[in-house]
Amino acid sequence: MTATRQDTDAPRALRGLEDSRSSVRLRAALAVGTAPAPCFVDKLIERCAIEPEFFVRDMLTWALVRHPVSLTLPGLLREVRSKRAQARSQALHTLSKIGDRQAWAAITQAVLADADDEVARSAWRAAIVLVPEGEESALAAVLATQLGRGERETQLSLSQALVALGEVIVPVLHAATTASDPRKRAHALATQRLLRDPDAGFESAIEEAKRVVALAGAPKTEERERC
Repeated sequence: MTATRQDTDAPRALRGLEDSRSSVRLRAALAVGTAPAPCFVDKLIERCAIEPEFFVRDMLTWALVRHPVSLTLPGLLREVRSKRAQARSQALHTLSKIGDRQAWAAITQAVLADADDEVARSAWRAAIVLVPEGEESALAAVLATQLGRGERETQLSLSQALVALGEVIVPVLHAATTASDPRKRAHALATQRLLRDPDAGFESAIEEAKRVVALAGAPKTEERERC
């Protein structure tokens, strides 16, 4: 009887994932995660790429995590190479939640520097979860190339990823504080402050860093007087 009910519920759940109502899609994703089965995996991954609602996407990820890694990993790794930004971002987010280091090979320099900010943020979060022991310094060096990128949310995500790596980031941050790009210098200084004081707010850290950079770049008083 249980098998018959599952056979009946599976098509209903699959249809529910495509319903026009987000509440129905959310319930369908919950149902799929509650009773995982191999037949759901491809559809869950497919929906992650196109689902417009954040909360539904989060439930889709939860449902995927409930399935065996052997079933979900191949499809998610393919999605990391998708042309669709949301597909890449959500696949990386899901891989970070699964936490299986077999996925580390997908976290390439190109992925960490993805042109889409949301994809890059997902890649940074996945990287700090998946990085193998001994690879932290190399990861820090790649992440540091992204300092100064984007607006506040993107910069905060990168700083949090770097700080999560710990003291290995000290040399790359120090080098970045002498970069020619003032945004990169300010971001590096703000990240240094967060490393020293994790409770410091990023907003105050970045504003202080900008002031330091601005003062360092200003002409000295004697030079201004001669002009």
